[in-house]
Amino acid sequence: MGITAEQLSLEEKIARLRLIRTENVGPVTFRQLIERYKTAEKALEMLPELAKRGGRKKPLIACSKSMIEKDLEELEKQNGTLIVFGDRLYPLPLAATEDAPPVMMGLGHSHLLEQKSFAIVGARNASAVGLKIAASFAQKLGEAGYIISSGMARGIDAAAHHGALASGTIAVLAGGADVIYPRENSGLYEQIKQTGLILSEMPFGTQPQARHFPRRNRIISGLSLGVLVVEATHRSGTLITARLASEQGREVFAIPGSPLDPRSKGPNSLIRQGAQLTESVQDILDVLKFMDERSLSEPQYDLFTFPDTAQQADDNLNKELGKARNMIKEKLSHTAISIDELIRLTELDTSMIQTVLLELELAGEITRHAGNRVSFC
Repeated sequence: MGITAEQLSLEEKIARLRLIRTENVGPVTFRQLIERYKTAEKALEMLPELAKRGGRKKPLIACSKSMIEKDLEELEKQNGTLIVFGDRLYPLPLAATEDAPPVMMGLGHSHLLEQKSFAIVGARNASAVGLKIAASFAQKLGEAGYIISSGMARGIDAAAHHGALASGTIAVLAGGADVIYPRENSGLYEQIKQTGLILSEMPFGTQPQARHFPRRNRIISGLSLGVLVVEATHRSGTLITARLASEQGREVFAIPGSPLDPRSKGPNSLIRQGAQLTESVQDILDVLKFMDERSLSEPQYDLFTFPDTAQQADDNLNKELGKARNMIKEKLSHTAISIDELIRLTELDTSMIQTVLLELELAGEITRHAGNRVSFC
């Protein structure tokens, strides 16, 4: 049986927050631990032993309760909401993605997560026409019943949020939910906090860094039925959001532009790769009405299977895991390889590979990458 969305107790929510804030525990590992042990409390108990089996020399210590309580106190001061994977409040489309954030903090109206969402993203140094298009599309899509999500960056993101203020908008931040970035959007931040939702998976007070933005982008696309790219240069971070959306099974839309404008390079390239050429809001609505009929909101909780926990002390199983660990480490390198490829090369059972990778990650031996790939750290 997989995990089902339920009303989690406060104790379990705190335990899940401790689990994801523990060293070497990422979103995929978090999901595997919850699938295996059913509760975060039990997973926290097992962390030291799992990390030791993966080769870790020093003990793996879980994030302390006192650190978590500071964040929760600040969240309460700001009348915020703790949004935890597995809880009924957690948005189901996002839960269906492979690396869904285990815990998010929301400031504002968390009920917006229950509604259909659509993302609009684009260039920071946008043209006047691009800004007008983003605001207009956001307004009309909002009037059609979609909550507009974006990243509150200057340019297209900000224009999309402004266009959707009346109907509802979600700003996903790369830093903490209490950190306004860029500062020029402080007025917009306050407006969204009052009428929409500010969302982040990062701890309060976290200043955004370059590595945080791709993580933010997967939330923007994961929340949404589709993503519209208005303007983006060929190497823009916006294209990361489009790629993630495609990997998550979302529809990608793009506004075509002049080949003489560098900001059209990104959308035009996406269209050549199969994105929906978009000239009007109706182009988007025509596609979304079909997507409404197919469910993106069934969480794939049964992605991970493991040997029965009751057998873990069995000597034979431990010997098998030891052999599997050696085989897998022989095939790994500092270049990322897909788990499907590992299965093909080693001919090991999927559950055995997932168990070994879980232990190696907790030991700090491997890193997980997008696209279900792994490598040595």
